[in-house]
Amino acid sequence: MDRGQQLRERLLGFRPTDVLWGWAGPLLFAAIGGILRFWSLGRPHQLVFDETYYVKQGVSMLDYGVEQRWNGDGEKVDPLFTQGTTAIFNATEGDMVVHPPVGKWIIAFGEWVFGPTSSFGWRFSVALLGTLSILMVGRIARRLFGSSWLGAVAAFLMAFEGHHFVQSRTGLLDIILMFFALAAFGALLIDRDWSRARLAERAARLPSSFRTGPMLWWRPWRLVAALSLGLACGTKWSGLYFFAAFGLMTVFWDIGARRAAGARHWIVAGIGKDGVWAGLSMTVVVLATYLASWVGWFATRTGYNRTWAADNPGEGVQWLPPALRSLWQYHVQVLDFHDNLTSPHTYQSNPWSWMIQSRPTSFFYESPTQGMTGCEVEKCSKAISSLGSVSIWWLATAALFFLAYHWAFKRDWRAGAVLAGFVGGWLPWFFLQHRTIFTFYTISFQPWVILAVVFVLGLALGPPGADARRRRIGQLAVGIYLLIVLANFAFFWPIWTAQVIPYDQWRWRMWFPSWV
Repeated sequence: MDRGQQLRERLLGFRPTDVLWGWAGPLLFAAIGGILRFWSLGRPHQLVFDETYYVKQGVSMLDYGVEQRWNGDGEKVDPLFTQGTTAIFNATEGDMVVHPPVGKWIIAFGEWVFGPTSSFGWRFSVALLGTLSILMVGRIARRLFGSSWLGAVAAFLMAFEGHHFVQSRTGLLDIILMFFALAAFGALLIDRDWSRARLAERAARLPSSFRTGPMLWWRPWRLVAALSLGLACGTKWSGLYFFAAFGLMTVFWDIGARRAAGARHWIVAGIGKDGVWAGLSMTVVVLATYLASWVGWFATRTGYNRTWAADNPGEGVQWLPPALRSLWQYHVQVLDFHDNLTSPHTYQSNPWSWMIQSRPTSFFYESPTQGMTGCEVEKCSKAISSLGSVSIWWLATAALFFLAYHWAFKRDWRAGAVLAGFVGGWLPWFFLQHRTIFTFYTISFQPWVILAVVFVLGLALGPPGADARRRRIGQLAVGIYLLIVLANFAFFWPIWTAQVIPYDQWRWRMWFPSWV
């Protein structure tokens, strides 16, 4: 074996070659998950939870290119909107919205295809992204763990996880943020393999002992990741946390690659030759993508604060062009809003409790009585609760300790990669506990909850070289666990899909007082 091949194997490790099965499992469960998500997607035909903002804003984007204020408060406007009246906007007054435009443009796509009065159209785009993310997490798990079987398991868990299921059927922004963060993570995984293969090729032409190694200027998959992170930031500002976490993650990977390739000064090389360039190139792409997402606001004169610079000469950041000065001032106001969002809410929760799902967010609740559609007893319930599958989230909570141990003491880069998703999606909220925050924000890092569980299931299965009895026991344990996940999904199905059920049956599913 020549030196180039040796370096390649050292840098890349084992990669499965069963391409057909590597796609078959994730595709199968993405198809099943898609059917479940699109089934009766337009039900209920009314705005659910924060759809009152984003669905209507999507229609405004189509009509005006920007979010316009609607005439009247939500309690009066929402019934008109759901009954088919979309002429609810003030054509001359922009709305002060607190999230960037990307997610609303994506919701607007479904409204453009199926019409603004179609509740199926309101939710089409998020259901599509939710379905695609099942396939993505399966393929990511296969690449991350080097196992087509674990890739299929990851797709299965994603397809039948309740929090993901509910968010895939509700026209909110958070699952869109999750989709782009997951896409960035997948692109960086591909970049890890792509760059290591090229580092091995070039390092093989150097002496066996070298100082830092070659410079890798062209990293297309890293730019794809930056584009995805720009779209994540253009959906919600919390995408910036993923940018920071994944940026550090990919630099750590580069430092490890330089070390494995034989560089004497591998830390200097990883930071100086990879880290600095990664920071510059990715930041430029993320910023350009983010600014491009505001094209509708730039193109109009009615967007909120669009003419602020002209109306307030001499104020603001003077070295910026007027349009950017206005946008900057807009962002200052949005930041102030987020920082001071402290109004109490019935379903607010603390990030310490998120992993155990102690306070799920109720998206929708009605109390039909006997004689009303579907209710055959004295009192019924019709609910949509964004409750995660406890069979998955509770195991993932325990899995965090396994991940931390394997990363810290066994130097398992895969454990560190999964933890990076939690760092980007969960950790920042511990520093924002003064704000009014909700458990449904966890959807942004839900794919890494799945990957954490898959990591533990991989440990239960044992390594490929384990004896047959050990593997059979592991496979049996994993199979039983997957059946529990499926039973969990079936049990909570009624409160995830607004089924009319007797009130007592709804109470059976409220296991803890904090769930009510």
